[in-house]
Formats: sequence, structure tokens, C-alpha cells
Amino acid sequence: MPSSPIRRHVGQVFVPVRDLARSAGWYAAVLGFEPEAASHEGTILDIPMEDGPRLCLDANRADFTPDGPPRFFLWTDDMPATVAHLRGLGVRITSDVEDIGSVFFVQFEDPDGNPLMVCQRAGVGAPAR
Repeated sequence: MPSSPIRRHVGQVFVPVRDLARSAGWYAAVLGFEPEAASHEGTILDIPMEDGPRLCLDANRADFTPDGPPRFFLWTDDMPATVAHLRGLGVRITSDVEDIGSVFFVQFEDPDGNPLMVCQRAGVGAPAR
């Protein structure tokens, strides 16, 4: 196997957005955090994460298209509470909760139409149904 100087470690995931203030408020409500000041002349907002790769809202390219599958997913230990939380915020949910054996997942969209996903490991926390 060839070696590489590139580490197999994701450092940050960029989510393109058109209106950083609106998106910051939406992500803050969905994920439960207080947004800090944006950097890079008000075009970048780093979302505080518990662990793993960092998540960044990026308003530098307003001409993006949000098509395609979710490019990452977030974890939950309580899918019913997650779905209720998203519905309570008026989030556009784009799939039913699906059981693929190892995880349950639900897909939804942010205000710019970016596809997002939340997964719950099978057998963890509250039942997904």
C-alpha cells in the first residue's frame, strides 16, 4: 500500500450558506449553542462541537447548489426527541426515520436546502420508533 503525507483525519466540514446570520441562528436553535462572532470579515462561523471534526458555516460562495446527499451526519441518542425537536423548530424533514440495521436515521434540510442527517446507533438510548 502506498504511503501518504495526508492524514486520514477530517479536520473541518464546511457548510455553504447564503445568509450567515440567518443560518447561525438556525443551526444554534437546532444544535443548542450560542453563536460567537463570525470571523473572516463576517463570512465564517465555527460551530462549537463536542468532539470530532469541526463544523463551519461558510458564506463565501452564495452561488452554490445544495443538491446531492448529506455530506456528513450528526449523532443522537434519542431519535424520537430529535424528530420532535426538529418539528418543533419547523425544520423541513425530508425522510421518514429509516432503520438500516446498524443505525436509524432521518434526513432534513437547513434554510439553504443543504441536506443534513441525524443518526442513532441501533440499541442506544430510547427506541427509535
